[in-house]
Amino acid sequence: MNITRKRVLALLGQFGRCRILVVGDLMLDRFVYGHVTRISPEAPVPVVRVSRETSMPGGASNVACNIRTLGAGASIAGLLGKDREGVELRWLLQHAEVDVECALMFAGARTIVKERIIAEQQQVVRVDFEKPAEWTKKQQEKFLVMLALELEKADGVIIEDYGKGAVTQPVVDLIMEKAAARGLPVGLDPKEGHDLDMKGITVATPNRKEALAIAGLPDPGVRDNPLCDKVLLRAGDILMEKWAAKNLAITLGPQGVLLLSRGKAPQHVQTRAREVYDVSGAGDTVIAACVSALAAGASFAEAVQLANIAAGVVVGKLGTASCTPEELVASMRPR
Repeated sequence: MNITRKRVLALLGQFGRCRILVVGDLMLDRFVYGHVTRISPEAPVPVVRVSRETSMPGGASNVACNIRTLGAGASIAGLLGKDREGVELRWLLQHAEVDVECALMFAGARTIVKERIIAEQQQVVRVDFEKPAEWTKKQQEKFLVMLALELEKADGVIIEDYGKGAVTQPVVDLIMEKAAARGLPVGLDPKEGHDLDMKGITVATPNRKEALAIAGLPDPGVRDNPLCDKVLLRAGDILMEKWAAKNLAITLGPQGVLLLSRGKAPQHVQTRAREVYDVSGAGDTVIAACVSALAAGASFAEAVQLANIAAGVVVGKLGTASCTPEELVASMRPR
């Protein structure tokens, strides 16, 4: 059953009453745009003549911005370096009306930066600047105290784990304890190779590659019908057990989303995208919209359908993007 436009409008109307806390690895996304007219004489690579540069929040920061763009309140919790990039990222988040009180800046850390070189609407190369976070005992204690205060004000929580050091077991334990006590929905955007005890989450949103890798299964290739993909369904069962999750939404790119819920048969929600220009940040949009909708009173099926529509809007844009309520509703109209 497809979600109706009337129901989407009703849920979006409740977003403004919700505050979602995003806990995870904060990043600064830089985009360098230009044109290619020749190949370098120094190596067989294109020479990009730069026309403009821009920066925007990335990683967990982008999830928070997606939440704000959709109309819900957002706060962020994570680690930044005491550097120029950290100052820039905090300013960008504040400008997007994201609460950054728990985005703590520590000496010795380096703000993660992902720089993408784009020419003729195609990404030529990405350059990552990062240094693994090394928490001191005092820094972790301060972060946990601040996090506990933020959790008291939240209506929903998203754990955005890129495996860069912000999401640790003590952080997860505190989130799960406070969320259980207050009945908050908890969403997980997982990272393969970073194995923490996440039991009790409301929903996880891995993509196909992540789901198979975390489940420890080989990828035999994509099947035309996800509901007939035995390996994918097995991966879903393993992850549901691993995280003691209530729900699982495995994003499948052009194929849409595979939904698994305890006690229910798997469901397939087809993609709503009409044109795909860039998948950067699409997963961020899914988790942001899904948890915001759950906090607003949506069922899991409704939340994922709304999130799938929002992601369809985002992949039609170039670069790390987000979706407004107006764009979401407009995309539901037949063309």
